[in-house]
Amino acid sequence: MLKTMESKPLNDVTDLEKWLGELDLQGSVENFLDPDFDVKEQANTVLQSGVSISTQLSKISEGIIILNKELHAQVVAHHDNLLSQATGVETLEGVLQMMHSRIQSLLSTTERIRSKVTEPFNRITMRMNQLTRLQETCDMLRRVIRILYLTKRLKVQQQGGVREITKTAQSLSELRMLSEGVDLSGIEVLENDKRIISQVRVEVESQAQKMLHLGMTNLNQNQAGTALQVFYNLNLLTRTVDDLMTEYESKIETSIDQTVDQQKLSANNETALASGPGRVNLPVNSALFRANLWTAMEKLMESIYSSCAQIHHLQRVLTKKRDPVTQVCFINEYVKSSDSKLLNRHWKSINMLLQKKLISASNKSNLIRQALEGEFPKLLRLLSDLWTRLNQLVATTTSTDISSVSLLYSDTSADHKTGTFDAEVLLRETVDHFNNAYLSRSLSRLFDPINLLFIQGSMSIPSNEEINGVISTISSELQLASFDSKMAFAVSKNVSKTIKMFAVKCEQLLSTDGEASQVIEPATAGQTRNAAVVNSLYYLHMAIDKLKNNSMQGYDAKCLAVVSESLEALTTLMRNAVQPLLSSINDSMEAIILTMHQEDFSSATAHSDSQQCSLYMKELQGFLARVQSEYLSLFECTDFILECVQPYLCNGLELFVRHSSLLRPVGDGGKMRLAADFAQMELAVHPLCKRVGDLGRSYKLLRAFRPLLFQSVENIVQSHAVGDVIPISTVLHYLFGRAPEELRSPHQVANWSLSRYTHWLETHPSETDRLVLIKGALEAYVKSVSAKGGTEYSTVYPIMLELLNKGLKE
Repeated sequence: MLKTMESKPLNDVTDLEKWLGELDLQGSVENFLDPDFDVKEQANTVLQSGVSISTQLSKISEGIIILNKELHAQVVAHHDNLLSQATGVETLEGVLQMMHSRIQSLLSTTERIRSKVTEPFNRITMRMNQLTRLQETCDMLRRVIRILYLTKRLKVQQQGGVREITKTAQSLSELRMLSEGVDLSGIEVLENDKRIISQVRVEVESQAQKMLHLGMTNLNQNQAGTALQVFYNLNLLTRTVDDLMTEYESKIETSIDQTVDQQKLSANNETALASGPGRVNLPVNSALFRANLWTAMEKLMESIYSSCAQIHHLQRVLTKKRDPVTQVCFINEYVKSSDSKLLNRHWKSINMLLQKKLISASNKSNLIRQALEGEFPKLLRLLSDLWTRLNQLVATTTSTDISSVSLLYSDTSADHKTGTFDAEVLLRETVDHFNNAYLSRSLSRLFDPINLLFIQGSMSIPSNEEINGVISTISSELQLASFDSKMAFAVSKNVSKTIKMFAVKCEQLLSTDGEASQVIEPATAGQTRNAAVVNSLYYLHMAIDKLKNNSMQGYDAKCLAVVSESLEALTTLMRNAVQPLLSSINDSMEAIILTMHQEDFSSATAHSDSQQCSLYMKELQGFLARVQSEYLSLFECTDFILECVQPYLCNGLELFVRHSSLLRPVGDGGKMRLAADFAQMELAVHPLCKRVGDLGRSYKLLRAFRPLLFQSVENIVQSHAVGDVIPISTVLHYLFGRAPEELRSPHQVANWSLSRYTHWLETHPSETDRLVLIKGALEAYVKSVSAKGGTEYSTVYPIMLELLNKGLKE
């Protein structure tokens, strides 16, 4: 093994680890590499391991031999690098010695320079101290001399009184600046002057305060401007304005407290109610209490207006006033330490106080809460008048002031809801609590008469007199809110809810079973009740519509739109109430018209009875007359019923023309009888409409189709009514009746019944769809002729084909 190790060079750590493993020395060697290796501890470990000491020493000796060989191999492998490193160390030692010598030379030079500079530096320092003290002494002397001079001038100015107050303030300002940054205590010559200055300053401030309050009270710009100039000179402008703002806010708070002071309001009642030599405890007269409250509220609004007017005046003066010396605008000076929008700040404070105090008072006193909630329009009117007066105050401001006072309307500071400041919105939010309570009470007052009309479980229908009670309540609520657009809109929404509630209650009274739509027997109880409900709805609709057109003329469009929306709900319910009956009438009309195909119109000669109408027409006339007398006469809203019936009449006329065109064969006698039916059809529908001409296009179709009965095929195609008033498909259907039996009708080709075909025509109103189906019938005719080997077609076929192609092109 040792020979193998000698012959094999150890080139890297991996080989070393391999050989250490072979010698089982890995664990032992690692212990020697531990940074915390302790010889004694290692010896104890070896002794306690149970292995003989000679064996341990043998292994360690072998490891030492291996490590020596490895070190030798590393030295041999890196011999050149080791030599170069040794040479570099010698060179570095030479450089370090040279640097050391140069550093010593630099230190000696520095010491020589220090010895030469120290003495001049000390002399210069002494001279500088002397100069500084001389300058300070001269400055102090100059200040003393100036103070003495200004004090003498101050005495002269003081004798001038208010006329010289600004100059006095300017002198005091200069004296203040002279005293800043220096200690004048201990100068005996100034002690008396300092007392005089303090005394004059107190007097000037007192006079300026009186002048400022007088200028604010009288809205005198000269007095206010002079006082502010004094405070500016005294460097008290910002503090004075802030104190003034606080003072006005305190006054408003006191006024609000006095306004809602229940003891004070009750004391007035007791004074009015007590009689005799002694006071007696009588119950509070709520009417007198409310009268006192609203009188106090009017005084409060006047106080708020006066306060805002004075703050507005202060802001105008600050905006216009400039210092005559520095030309600094007072508002810019004030902005340095506070907000320049005084009126906004004051307005926010007032609204905050008003909201807090009113809610607190209403929580403490039921009388105050009932007054503010029950008579909220009075409070809102007072606030509205206040806002109007403030607007007029701002409107009177000159153009040079608009930049300052218009701040009442907008603010760059964000609001918690909209992101902008809106003074009017803030004022309304102050009384939102009472506004919501009033609207709730208003809605309750509107709902109460309706709840009384529709008692739970009762099927009685309200009379017109009872509905008038509802209308009276609605009119009263609208009248109370008419002075304010936002209040009017909120009440209009309550009115809309009331109308919709009336509609819901009426809807519960409607009969929806089979008897509501039957048209065979006389009017049933359900039909009579439905008619009465519709009459009540119509009466309310007309009354509200009249109220809207008369009493609500000055209301905003959105208020009218809200009420109109609720009226649409009434109209919709009325239509839904009559729709089952009208649908049954329409179904019966269609069934009667369909029976015309059971009659014979093939007679070739005209008889005396040809001038008379057919049996189905007589039945239709009798049915429509009975509908008018037994069902529709129950409705008092004639115009509304005729409007609802009109679409069904139009459909009946179109259905009559359609079925008339599908009749085949039709002889000359049949044409005469059919023409009589057309004339009687006009008479049949006349009782159900004001004028037959009001049926519009359907009536024109009826009148235009009748002449075609007696015209030749060629003249029919050339008629101007074809394609304009009369659909081409209807004309083609009629021409099938003029054609021989080989030219079968479309429903015959499709193997449909006549009723199925007419249903298909109703569900496919598109003229193109109808013409395509007719085209299939003509193509089937051509195929049948070809199958029979025929070469000629019926004379009517080419005319029908030409008309068909014309219709498809159009």
